[in-house]
Amino acid sequence: MPPSANANTRPDMAANAPSSAVDTASLKTTPPRCAAIVGPYASGKSSLLESLLAASGTIHRKGSVRDGTTLADSSPEARRHQMSTEPTIVKATYLGEEWHFIDCPGSVDFAQDGRDAVMVCDVAIVVVEADPEKMITAAPILQFLDYNRIPHLIFVNKTDTANSRIRNSLSALQTLTTRPLVLREIPIRKTAGSDTITGFVDLVSQRAYEYLDDGNPSRLIALPGPNKTDENDARDTLLEQLSDFDDTLLEQILEDQSPATDEIYANLGRDLAHDLIVPVFFGSAERDRGIRRLLKALRHEAPAPDIAAYRLGIDPAADIPAIQIFKTFHLPHEGRFCVGRVLSGSIKNGDSLDCENANGICTLFGTRHDKTDLAPTGTVIGLPRMNHARTGMLLGNQNNTLPDLWPAPLPPLYQLALLVNKPGDDVKLTEALRYLCEQDRSLSVEHHARTRQIILQGQGNIHLQMVLEQLGDRYHLDIGTTAVATSYEETIRSSFNAHGRYRKQSGGRGQFGDVQITAQPLARGAGFEFTDAIIGGAIPRHYIGAVQKGIQDGLHTGPLGFPVTDIHVTLTDGAFHEVDSSDQAFIIAGRIAMSDGLKQAGTVLLEPVDEVTFIVPSDCTSKTQRLISTRRGQILGFNARDGWQGWDEIQARMPRSETRDMVLELRSVSLGTGFFTRQFSHMQELSGKAAEMALKS
Repeated sequence: MPPSANANTRPDMAANAPSSAVDTASLKTTPPRCAAIVGPYASGKSSLLESLLAASGTIHRKGSVRDGTTLADSSPEARRHQMSTEPTIVKATYLGEEWHFIDCPGSVDFAQDGRDAVMVCDVAIVVVEADPEKMITAAPILQFLDYNRIPHLIFVNKTDTANSRIRNSLSALQTLTTRPLVLREIPIRKTAGSDTITGFVDLVSQRAYEYLDDGNPSRLIALPGPNKTDENDARDTLLEQLSDFDDTLLEQILEDQSPATDEIYANLGRDLAHDLIVPVFFGSAERDRGIRRLLKALRHEAPAPDIAAYRLGIDPAADIPAIQIFKTFHLPHEGRFCVGRVLSGSIKNGDSLDCENANGICTLFGTRHDKTDLAPTGTVIGLPRMNHARTGMLLGNQNNTLPDLWPAPLPPLYQLALLVNKPGDDVKLTEALRYLCEQDRSLSVEHHARTRQIILQGQGNIHLQMVLEQLGDRYHLDIGTTAVATSYEETIRSSFNAHGRYRKQSGGRGQFGDVQITAQPLARGAGFEFTDAIIGGAIPRHYIGAVQKGIQDGLHTGPLGFPVTDIHVTLTDGAFHEVDSSDQAFIIAGRIAMSDGLKQAGTVLLEPVDEVTFIVPSDCTSKTQRLISTRRGQILGFNARDGWQGWDEIQARMPRSETRDMVLELRSVSLGTGFFTRQFSHMQELSGKAAEMALKS
């Protein structure tokens, strides 16, 4: 989930909120709150959602990822690939408070949905596996959250199967973020030195709990003696970290005073709301361990909707209806279905929201839509039959003058050209692709004028294969694929002279045109230039334009089969006939002259070269440099990425033909975390075996 590549700092909109919005509202509010569950693929997000819903009493039986029965496995594509492919939104109630959870896909191919979802949430739960070697896969997510100042906490999952220490996991995670990681609990182990965790000690309340099986709540126990020293040391560390943001707490620590428990909780809530700290919890979603502890932390410390509103430039104090759209679906019977969060005021059925009407509003529980008449601040709702609303839009009546704070779509990293196998499906395909691109902002379509290909662009092979399946399953289209054609061109190396004559006599008025030209090569990127050097009326002025058009027609396809560029053509002489000459005759004569001249002079192949910026963890920089070299790239330099601890940027120039499937190899050498941006640089000459292969392809 990489942030925008061209930005390294982000305004702290929450810092502009009144202090009461953070100090009290974040701790003692009852408006509906929202939490996004994000994390790398296979970290256990869907299992965590099931456990949260079961622990809150929202569902009576958990689904299984293994059996494909979780709420996140509702779509055919998700069940087929055994992974979440779109966000799952559910409404739940815990201890009388309303929550909306958004389970986001973990695959990097579907990172866009996660980026959009966390923007409207009060807090993000970052789920990671306990293995320190896998922590790097969470780096793009943590960087995005840090950059956008989104409050977040970390849940270290699968501690029941890991053989590592929580401290090791914490150390590995700390290298991925500039925010201090605050350990909220320490494990109780079966025996000294054992890897088996049987419970935890809460560092604020200083209470010890023992895990119970079968989804039962943990049991309060006496603090084991061997854990007392560890607990004191860990608690001191927690207080020291909090005192960095609170002078009163710092004074108490310096005077050896023990802060009140309520004061510590207040500091945790306030610092989390300002995204100053990242609390860390651990457990096992599969075995319901640490789930209720996580729910209680969310209840007491997650900020109120006011903070998310301020972060997005909305003034909740105005109490004017405002809803931020973060997801768009196209449903068979409801048309464009937008999902958004009410961040100010309240919305009821029939309300006018700019150019839309809120009719049929509903809350969501997976694929189930529960109609409601009123949606107060904080509620996540669905809006059916939207005509103009799109993801990223703020609907309401607020006159916002702040800059757009919604993140740009992820840049395309992978491409496929589409083939329509059934005649007449072209129009249906265009409409279906428009719908799919509205649902997923990281998906785009380009109709290439030169190659005449329909190019589908996305985040990876899995991403685009999923789109092809949706085209078949949902829109009943038979679509094939082929490789995206590279936009090669040709040019000349030396000057040439050419003569073109077109003469046709078939009774009645004939056709006659005669032109003589010279051509010289131009610098790369100069394109096409034309000069008229006719003197003495050898060709009348009104035929000069026709000659130029014919010459340009002759440049459309050169001897190698590609367009010819970077050439200057001068019309030097010619002849005409008073009766038989015409525009068409001189167009054909100009085309003949250019085609014959190019064949005689010979052309060379040009290939497009892009400027590519790679963003990878520093540990993967050397491997990425080797990848660039093996793909005929030229490394221009590299440096540390601003604002990204432990990440590098590598600048390179690479032939476009070498970047078609490059993201697959890049992810392989960077543990799925690396990405790149690119833009056209120039055309360069291609020769030797590379040119031969290009001509054969």
